[in-house]
Amino acid sequence: MKVFLIGAGPGDPGLLTIKGRDALAAADVVVYDALANDSLLSYARPDAEKIYVGKVAGNHALPQDQINALLVDKAKEGNVVARLKGGDPYIFGRGGEEGEELAAAGIPFEEVPGISSTIAAPAYAGIPVTHRDFASSVTIITGHENPDKPGSVHNWEALAASASTLVFVMGMKNLPDIARNLLEAGMDPHTPAALIYRGTTPYQRSLVDTLARLPQAAVEAKFTNPSVILVGKVAGLRDTLGWFEKKPLFGRSIVVTRAREQASGLAQSLTALGAEVIQCPTIEISPLADYAELDAALGNLASYRWVIFTSVNGVKHFWLRLAKAGKDSRALGNCKVAAIGPATADALTERGITPDFIPERYMAEGVLEGLLTLENGNVAGMRFLLPRAAKAREVLPEELRKAGAVVDVISAYETVPAAHKRDEVLERINAGTLNCVTFGSSSTVENFLSLIPAAILKMHPEVKLAAIGPVTAETLQKNGLTCNIMPMDYTIPALVDALKTYFAR
Repeated sequence: MKVFLIGAGPGDPGLLTIKGRDALAAADVVVYDALANDSLLSYARPDAEKIYVGKVAGNHALPQDQINALLVDKAKEGNVVARLKGGDPYIFGRGGEEGEELAAAGIPFEEVPGISSTIAAPAYAGIPVTHRDFASSVTIITGHENPDKPGSVHNWEALAASASTLVFVMGMKNLPDIARNLLEAGMDPHTPAALIYRGTTPYQRSLVDTLARLPQAAVEAKFTNPSVILVGKVAGLRDTLGWFEKKPLFGRSIVVTRAREQASGLAQSLTALGAEVIQCPTIEISPLADYAELDAALGNLASYRWVIFTSVNGVKHFWLRLAKAGKDSRALGNCKVAAIGPATADALTERGITPDFIPERYMAEGVLEGLLTLENGNVAGMRFLLPRAAKAREVLPEELRKAGAVVDVISAYETVPAAHKRDEVLERINAGTLNCVTFGSSSTVENFLSLIPAAILKMHPEVKLAAIGPVTAETLQKNGLTCNIMPMDYTIPALVDALKTYFAR
């Protein structure tokens, strides 16, 4: 029985602390607010109970007193409870109130600090809240105070007279009153001031103006909540130190259609370049119901001259069956091994196998050409094993057979259609807020078009389509669609570079 009050950070999922991640992973129950990034819930166990108590302005799924009672009740049932809150629980997060309730009920708890938007949003906008030349302190202030109530909890004269950086949160509605109170208290109207909207997320926007003009600038630029308001000389450093909004794919929304098992590298690379990544896997990698054929081949590996791996998934499932048979990489001792692509080669290297052949062109035709060269132009009578997806392109085995080889194409796994995020992607396409869809194989094209018809994409040419190579591009063209982006090398890093180059234009 224990409760963790966890700060989820301001939006960038990479800003969750390691301790917060580990506490989430250990929880039986996760009680969470309207988070800036729901992907943090993926750290929770699949069997954990997840309870949404979202609190946004004017719309509370559950009042605070009921949230307090829920935490107590779930803990008393003997659960480890993770209370996940945006930012830091103890900075305008009411975490202190929840802690008091838990303490009164005799329930052990820990507060796991989170990175607050009050420091993270300015940092991502290029504004240090303290600086040796401009500010030696920072004051964090609620902007949610009712301007019509008599008196004020804030000492506006002290705030205006201080050399402190002032950071207001939850204050956009009251921005005109905040500026007026500071000016009436004697603050220089030319004092630099900034607004940062949805800081640390791909939606971030920021502006800098004078304190006197800031309310009008906010209206002109259509700034709304959630925005951080910052007043102080450090705001003038934004143009010099700004970095996040200068990333090459900042503000671009890109769909990744690869299976989740394969998508992380592409998604992470795009996110690192500032893109908003929408993971919409159109296929899922699934084990086979019957491995008799593959198991038989594994028992007869010594008869094969070559084993050709065409994907990381093929390597993964091949080794799972090797382990099931009580074998390891030594079983391939009499075979030569080929890998199509560097990612597949890396997967083999991790398992102690250095590929004998990696083609220069990561297509079936390139593999055939290279194998013939290595075997002095003659593969007649040689046995080849291709462990791969249940349904895959037949060019390589057909060409090898034409050259006289004996080829066993054996399923190591299968791909099944998936429909995650279909509605969100369709909504984004129709709203004009999606920039690109990426495809890593022909099957991702076909499965995506089973979710989002080609006719819809044809109506929205502003949504650019990216293919990892010519085979995938050809599948787009067969469906009447234009491939806008394709790398020269048919790899994920090259695809990322092609996207960066394209959108830089």
